[in-house]
Amino acid sequence: MKYLNPPLLALFTLLTISSCHQDQDHSHNKKTSKHTSTYLHQEPPGLTPIRFAPGTISTDQWEIDAVFNTDLNELYLIREIEEAQGEKRQVFMLYQKTDQEWLGSILSDRIGQPTLSPDGQIMHLGALYKKRLDNGQWSAIKRLDEQFVNQHIMRLSSSENSTYVFDSMNDGLIKYSRLVNGQHEEPRPFEGDLNAGEANAHPFISPDESYILWDSRRSTGYGNADIYISFKNPDSTWSKAINLGDQINTASSEFGATVTPDGKYLFFNRNVGKLKPTDPYEDTDIFWVSTQVIEGLRPTN
Repeated sequence: MKYLNPPLLALFTLLTISSCHQDQDHSHNKKTSKHTSTYLHQEPPGLTPIRFAPGTISTDQWEIDAVFNTDLNELYLIREIEEAQGEKRQVFMLYQKTDQEWLGSILSDRIGQPTLSPDGQIMHLGALYKKRLDNGQWSAIKRLDEQFVNQHIMRLSSSENSTYVFDSMNDGLIKYSRLVNGQHEEPRPFEGDLNAGEANAHPFISPDESYILWDSRRSTGYGNADIYISFKNPDSTWSKAINLGDQINTASSEFGATVTPDGKYLFFNRNVGKLKPTDPYEDTDIFWVSTQVIEGLRPTN
């Protein structure tokens, strides 16, 4: 993957997006979206997942990894846009709430898969990261220690205790690294059922470390990749992997689950199929659902 130089990360290029939920403008170079209220003025979902902000966030382009900041006034995501001559590229997007309006802009070409630390001060981008500066902007891209870079991480998330949980493309396992005496320990894989499936990836650890969400391919699943959850037991071991069920998981692929900073909503990516037979790969949209789906699975002990 080729990264932009840090100075380019500060350049905001206005993205053409629809001014209403139904208008999906392919040119991405004429309009700026405006939406009021938290969560882009969307009607909150219940226990059935729905597309997030259809026509604005979930479009007929390819979008993944919607992540809100702690103040819920910034939304980061990855989108594929179509340029001249039909060429496509993946970009890192920011939607920012200013004076009760949401404005969308391109920050850079795609850089990793974003998650934010619980305090909102670190943006993790796999084995890369940025820190929030005093002026509210983000620092230049930094790299984690070599022990993490060598893991070939797609997605890393962190807890309030600064425990890292991440996927390792070296071996398809979910691993963790605790912060001990100011240093992160050598990564190690989770034991037991959590890593029993294939292609275990895209983990999210809750701020209090009470559960982990991730996606996996398992013979007992509903489709190509399903989202699972494991809860921490009283003895600090982890429960057997629980499939989030047929409302979340389908015969297609669901992946990249994350929970909003207010704890109210679960966001995830869903493969929704090819829009045209000539498309090189299938479209992906961003969905959201109430986190009551998690609470309904949480052990009572």
